Amino acid sequence: MNQTNQNEWLQFWVNEIFRFHPNSVALVHLFLLVPQEPLAGNSRRKSITPILFAISSPLMATITNFLTKPPSSDLSSIPKISSLRSHASFLPSFVTRPRPFSGGLEASKTRFVTKATATPGTKKAPSDERVQRVHSIEEFDEALRMAKNKLVVVEFAASHSFHSSKIYPFMVDLSRTCNDVEFILVMGDESEKTRELCKREKIEKVPHFSFYKSMEKIHEEEGIGPDQLMGDVLYYGDSHSAVVQLHCREDVEKLIEDHKLDHKLIVMDVGLKHCGPCVKVYPTVVKLSRQMDSVVFARMNGDENDSCMQFLKDMDVIEVPTFLFIRDGEICGRYVGSGKGELIGEILRYQGVRVT
Repeated sequence: MNQTNQNEWLQFWVNEIFRFHPNSVALVHLFLLVPQEPLAGNSRRKSITPILFAISSPLMATITNFLTKPPSSDLSSIPKISSLRSHASFLPSFVTRPRPFSGGLEASKTRFVTKATATPGTKKAPSDERVQRVHSIEEFDEALRMAKNKLVVVEFAASHSFHSSKIYPFMVDLSRTCNDVEFILVMGDESEKTRELCKREKIEKVPHFSFYKSMEKIHEEEGIGPDQLMGDVLYYGDSHSAVVQLHCREDVEKLIEDHKLDHKLIVMDVGLKHCGPCVKVYPTVVKLSRQMDSVVFARMNGDENDSCMQFLKDMDVIEVPTFLFIRDGEICGRYVGSGKGELIGEILRYQGVRVT
């Protein structure tokens, strides 16, 4: 190895020491004072090695190993270490404030990346690949059509919106866990085509979330936080929890008949599609359905169809959410409200547990 390559080789390790050990300035200066003239046999390695003992053992071991087996004269063989960037964790407690969406905004660069890439040869990092980004009315309608009867969650965002960029990572996390829900991102100020889409869907402020099923908009929210978004996705997209989904009077009658023999308490959550308190309390219903094996939990949205609405009238349900308690085919009580503690107390009471 000639003198030039030796100097470049040493400079490489000086840079690495600075990068991993920024406080080792004196050590690096001492490292540079090592004689650079060619030395016979292993005397060069012996003159450098004592200095390296002052470095932390992982780095010291690496450098010592490197000195024991000097690289070829081709400096391109020296491995390059990619710099890592840490991202601040997402805080789920923030409250978003919707910003007006201006249809006259010029297209600009977004503040958050919608596709993640990994360095070749490294393990692929989690990405937002399940969030589909659409750029026109035609792509939007096709995405809804392909989803069929699945829940589709659409975030309408804009590149200037701070709150859009804050809520987006949380939607990405939901997309990774909710495999039976489709997620779409529309950047409203991306182009004239996306502006036309926002105009058609009557989007005036961002972030705006719209929920679709069978190409029909069933719910929408503006300026919501992570907790409410998760509640909405669970409420409108639940199809795999232990909560029995009821869609007509016949479903109710079958459920009651199925549990006449086992005498289990049936807790029926009766609500409406666009009911905020119904959405708020539903995660509690799902959690209780997993924890209370001796209770059957069911849900019906009264405005889903005429049969459901007639059932609500027959049951004298005038406020939602209303919880009907049914045992042995008879309604033995009801609770109106969305209080988690009160609901649990009522369930225990009808289970025969004394609550003080």
